[in-house]
Amino acid sequence: MAHTSPAGDNAASVRLVEGFSLEMTGKDIPGLQEAQSTIPAGTKINVTFLGNEDLEMRVAACKAVASMGFVPVPHISARRLSSQAQLEEYLDRLQQVGATQNVFAVGGDPAEPEGPYPDSLSVIRTGLLQKYGTTEVSIAGYPEGHPDIPNDVLWQHLEDKSAALKEQGLGAVILTQFAFDTDPVTAWVNGVRERGITSEIRIGTPGPAGIKRLIGFARRFGVGANAMIVKKYGFSLTNLMGTAGPDKFVTDLAAELAQNPASGDVKLHFYTFGGLKATSEWARDYIAARV
Repeated sequence: MAHTSPAGDNAASVRLVEGFSLEMTGKDIPGLQEAQSTIPAGTKINVTFLGNEDLEMRVAACKAVASMGFVPVPHISARRLSSQAQLEEYLDRLQQVGATQNVFAVGGDPAEPEGPYPDSLSVIRTGLLQKYGTTEVSIAGYPEGHPDIPNDVLWQHLEDKSAALKEQGLGAVILTQFAFDTDPVTAWVNGVRERGITSEIRIGTPGPAGIKRLIGFARRFGVGANAMIVKKYGFSLTNLMGTAGPDKFVTDLAAELAQNPASGDVKLHFYTFGGLKATSEWARDYIAARV
């Protein structure tokens, strides 16, 4: 494999990080206010749809995101919706605060659906997203697979959702689960492109966070985190104190993607684990050191 120059590596790294998106919960408004000055205007900020939050919290968070000059991307968790009426109420409330243009349609955590929507595809196929002003839908990608869904099913779901969005004239973004290892990520990106899917991909990346917390989330979501993988990422399983940032992962990923122009449009989506300011400061400093 040919290697780019240090300047080329820096340029590739900056391209990958610029235009990053962030994730917050309905409870993170104070953290967003604290981080506001370090987040570039127009940044997409995903607002989660968790079981321990209610509609008012989610709508308030989306309103706060929009009022600060960022782009809210509310999550719509299919299996958490008890009825079409609940979906429409949520979309209506989001539309009132200017937060329906971009949404993230995801299956969600419950093993059994609480209503008529077993998966995100069933929400997309209702046609209700367009009714309430949606123009772009993010869908989930799993570079390391999913603990409960076979890989062939995951690929079929991705193709079906991509086709459904295309049929409806909606833009698509593929937003992935986070990983510590670049190898399965780049292989998965190649797999997406080989299937003729040209949508923007946002690679899920942990923001700077406590090592114990990172490992806990990795185990919960089936993310590979053995001793060799985390050493490659930049920390050790024998020392769980302290924090770890994504510097090496991002730099390695940028270099690998730059070697393959067929990778297409790839950006980063940061899982902030509540650390919106720490993550946005990390991105700012990472870029500043390379331009």
